[in-house]
Amino acid sequence: MEAFVIIILSFIGLYVLSGIKIVNQYQRGVVLTLGRFTGVREPGLRVVIPGLQTMMLVDIRSTPIDVPKQEVITKDNVTVGVDAVVYFRVINAPKAVLETTNYIYATSQFAQAALRDVTGNVDMDDLLAKREEISQQIKEIVDAETDKWGIDVENVKIQNIELPGDMKRAMAKQAEAERERRANIINADGEKAAAETLAQAAEILANSRRYQSTNIEHLRANLYRAKPKDDDVISYRTHRRNSWR
Repeated sequence: MEAFVIIILSFIGLYVLSGIKIVNQYQRGVVLTLGRFTGVREPGLRVVIPGLQTMMLVDIRSTPIDVPKQEVITKDNVTVGVDAVVYFRVINAPKAVLETTNYIYATSQFAQAALRDVTGNVDMDDLLAKREEISQQIKEIVDAETDKWGIDVENVKIQNIELPGDMKRAMAKQAEAERERRANIINADGEKAAAETLAQAAEILANSRRYQSTNIEHLRANLYRAKPKDDDVISYRTHRRNSWR
């Protein structure tokens, strides 16, 4: 009899312990009673009725998911491979459990579709130059669709854009030609500046020579004016002789 009581008490103890759950700080517990949603359990030590209630834990931390490489044909008919990463957070745990079977997989699949749609409607040059704008468009599309699942898309980042080999070679040749063009322009500007400097130096030298020539002519004229005439010299000598007498 005592053994039977011990067994019964053991079963009761196990039954009670199986209903004790721990919800971590970064989780929320979605409780279903007889298959019907009856509430959300906050972090801490929580109790459910085993057999009648079930509790599913939902992580509400920011979660990154990789969007695998997608083969995309851009608007100007260039085939590229594009991959991305999506950061999202669960803001409504009941919706995340009740509205979709797997909210992580559903978000990933919709992000792939949005990535193909958006990148397929832009030119290759815009895809390379406007990553942030394109990422923002993808974020808005995915966020609007996943809102009904209680998901908040925090950010979308396009990571890698893989170009065909012939396109890479063509872009490398174009970049080399652009560098040569810029080098030629720089050299031409340098030669132009040197020519202008030489012209200015020649003009300064010519002005200096003209100035020196003008000064010499003035000096000669002054010397000519200052030279005494013969009549003045004779008068001066006669005056000196008379004064001695």
